[in-house]
Amino acid sequence: MSHDDKRDDLRRRQEKAAAMGSPRILSNMAASGLLNARQRIDVLLDPGSFHEVGQLAVSDRPETREKTPADGVVAGFGTVDGRRVGVCASDFSVLGASSANIAGRKHGYVKKSAQRSGFPLIELGECSGSRIPDAMGARGMADTITGFAGGSYQKGRRVPWVSAILGQSFGGSTWQAMVSDFVVMRKGAVMGVASPRVTELAISEPVDPEELGGWRVHAHQTGMADAVAETDEEALSIVRRFLSYLPSHCDAPPLDAPVHEGSGDGQERLLALVPDQRNRVYDIRKVIEVLVDSGSWFPLKDGFAKVGVTGFARLGGRAVGIVASNPMFKGGAFDADACDKILPFIVLCDSFNLPIVFLADTPGFFIGRAGERERLGAKIMNWILALDQVSVPTVTVILRKAFGMAMHNMFVGRASETACWPGAEVSFMDPATAVNVVHGVKHADDPERFDDLLAAVSGETSAFDFAEAFAAQAVIDPLETRDFIIHTLAVHALPTGVGQHRLSNWPVKW
Repeated sequence: MSHDDKRDDLRRRQEKAAAMGSPRILSNMAASGLLNARQRIDVLLDPGSFHEVGQLAVSDRPETREKTPADGVVAGFGTVDGRRVGVCASDFSVLGASSANIAGRKHGYVKKSAQRSGFPLIELGECSGSRIPDAMGARGMADTITGFAGGSYQKGRRVPWVSAILGQSFGGSTWQAMVSDFVVMRKGAVMGVASPRVTELAISEPVDPEELGGWRVHAHQTGMADAVAETDEEALSIVRRFLSYLPSHCDAPPLDAPVHEGSGDGQERLLALVPDQRNRVYDIRKVIEVLVDSGSWFPLKDGFAKVGVTGFARLGGRAVGIVASNPMFKGGAFDADACDKILPFIVLCDSFNLPIVFLADTPGFFIGRAGERERLGAKIMNWILALDQVSVPTVTVILRKAFGMAMHNMFVGRASETACWPGAEVSFMDPATAVNVVHGVKHADDPERFDDLLAAVSGETSAFDFAEAFAAQAVIDPLETRDFIIHTLAVHALPTGVGQHRLSNWPVKW
């Protein structure tokens, strides 16, 4: 063959791979307003930046070689906002993007490259599960050992891992999501250990895909989805925004950003948002939006365990993580789900050098029979153990109250600095509850005696008492909260902006 013939042969092979798999599936996706794997990569990455690897790969089984272009995964490297990333996009038009040997090698290659060179890894997930008959039998299962032995799921939090669940995702795509630092699900997508068909056979009853692992399940009940999107395009935009708060790898500080116009305006609204009576509810998320740079609030797991609030934001252009109690839900009393939500977020921030801001207004933990059965005690202490390993700058502000063990879980007195609003209270428990417990007196039974006892129990619980013990470093005017946090984080900034990463091997989902 001449050079021209060889080049023509190469072009034909490339065009076949670029055409992907089943025309019917591709047509159905387009009719449904869904992007295919290559379109998703085009939307995700900066224009013209994609460098594909493994385009000419096919199945290692002779009978499926001709119908497995790229073996069902489009993989390579590109940039997001000018920063290098690795990306693997499952191609559902090729045998349902089922997991197979060559596809696994491509995933592994991109992962290892990202870990070695220090840039984020993005998985655009859609998978019908393991490919049959590839995975069947002893030899089939022996082939799967390679991925585990090769460290496919070995994390170490050296670089950010992100998963977007954009369709029916079972097996491989689920495993990838479960070891990712961030998961966004498109509405209509499903994520599960096994497909509805396999599950039906296992439990001998019908299974609805949405009930098995739809976005509502994972955004509101399991907390496995950090964000939800209406469309593929929105999901990919959310991925880009998530990455904007993090460094490319753990040995670099997050990038600062320009401070948007209007940031810091309207601090007087805090006085209207937060009632001065500590038993009245309010939404802490509205407070956060006033405190942080305009338009920078990026909540994570917003629909799950709503009493605990977690998310990224910017303060004076600096990326920070925020942990808060939300009195709008359960009066701000943390439950077991809130522990499961907050602890991994603390680990994420510490692993990628984001300072953490704690906003405390909590009466304690939501105790009771349900809490005991959900291992609340163990989860409280896991949270405490994680805090003991944090090495990034931290600041805690008590808005109205911090009672009981929850005070310690909000890093009160142990953060780089702790401040209180002037009306804040700190105690072992709510003084009204203490009157009931110690004296057996309820307000409804004897209002006058109850009030006398309450006044006695409430002594020395004020912000000023706490500051006199130097457990708080400052009592601040609420309108100075934003400036106080920005100044405190600047004072306690790490010399290189990089922490010690003592939490880098903490389990991803706990």
